Amino acid sequence: MKNILVTGGAGFIGSHLTEKLVKEGLNVKAFVRYNSKNSWGWLENSEYRNEIEIVSGDIRDYDSVYNALKDCSEVYHLAALIGIPYSYVSPLAYIKTNIEGTYNVLQAAKSLDLENILITSTSETYGTAQYVPIDEKHPLVGQSPYSASKIAADQLAISYYRSFNMPVKIVRPFNTFGPRQSARAVIPTIIAQALSGITKIKLGSLHPTRDLTFVKDTAAGFIAIAQAKELFGETTNIGMNDEHSVLECVQIISEILNISIDINSDESRIRPQNSEVERLVCNNSKITAQTKWQPKYNFKQGLSETIEWFKENLTFYKTDIYNI
Repeated sequence: MKNILVTGGAGFIGSHLTEKLVKEGLNVKAFVRYNSKNSWGWLENSEYRNEIEIVSGDIRDYDSVYNALKDCSEVYHLAALIGIPYSYVSPLAYIKTNIEGTYNVLQAAKSLDLENILITSTSETYGTAQYVPIDEKHPLVGQSPYSASKIAADQLAISYYRSFNMPVKIVRPFNTFGPRQSARAVIPTIIAQALSGITKIKLGSLHPTRDLTFVKDTAAGFIAIAQAKELFGETTNIGMNDEHSVLECVQIISEILNISIDINSDESRIRPQNSEVERLVCNNSKITAQTKWQPKYNFKQGLSETIEWFKENLTFYKTDIYNI
C-alpha cells in the first residue's frame, strides 16, 4: 500500500485530512514540528492515533523533510505559517517557512521520485476580487507578506512541474472553518468569545466577505484533487461559490446560539488599508467538473457542528487574549 506524508499533519486542516486519509484505509505519516514536549498537536488525542505514524521535524530543514519522505509515494504539503497579522511583524519567517519549506518538499520529492505532490495554496493569493466568482485564472496579488510568500511557493511548485515534469498539483482552498481552528481566525474568535459569556466581542473589519468552507469538505477536496490525473500542473480551487461578510457571520452565530452579540471594534485586529482583502468568492466549477467532489455541509450546518465542538473544547482557548 502507498505511504502518504502529510506535512502540517497536526494542524487545523492537516489533522482533519490525516484522519480522513486513515479512514480511507491509507497508510499515513504526519509530519509535525519538533518540540521539546513531543506534542502532536490536534493528533495528540485523535481516535486514529495508533493508526498514524508521527514524524517530528522542521519543514525548514531539508534533511528532516527528506528523511520523512523516504518511503512515501505521495505528499500533501500543508505545513506553513498562515497568520496574516504576524506576517506584518516578521515577513522573513514566512519566506523561510512557506517558500523554503515548499522548496524542501519539492526538492526531496524530486530526489525520491514521488508520484503525487499536493502543494497547499490559499485564496489570499488572489487579493481582493477583481471579478467574481474567482476562478483559477484570476490574477495573483500579494496584499500581505503572507499572501506574497504563498504566491512565491505556488510559482516555485509550478516551475518544478514545468522544468522537471514533476507530478505537482496546487490546491487552493478558500477560507476554511471548523473544529480545531485557531482562535485568531474570525469564526472561532466570534464563537469562543460568545461562549465565554463576553457580551461585547472584539472584532476587526466587519464588511469584508469570505467564501467559507467547512473543514471536512476541504479535506475531502484535497483527496479528490489527489485522485484526479487530469490536474497535474494545475491549480484547483476548493470553495462554496458563496460569500458571507464578517457581520453576517456574527448575526448567524448569534441566531444559532440564541443570544445577543454586541461588537466592539478592535484596532489591533484591522489590517492596513491597502492590505485588506475586501471580497473573496470561489468559482468551484473546476473541482466539480474534474472530480466527484461536492460539499456536504452548507454554512449553517458547518457552523452548528463547529459551535458544538467549541462548547466541549473551550478550555483549549484563551478567549481574553488576541495573539497574532
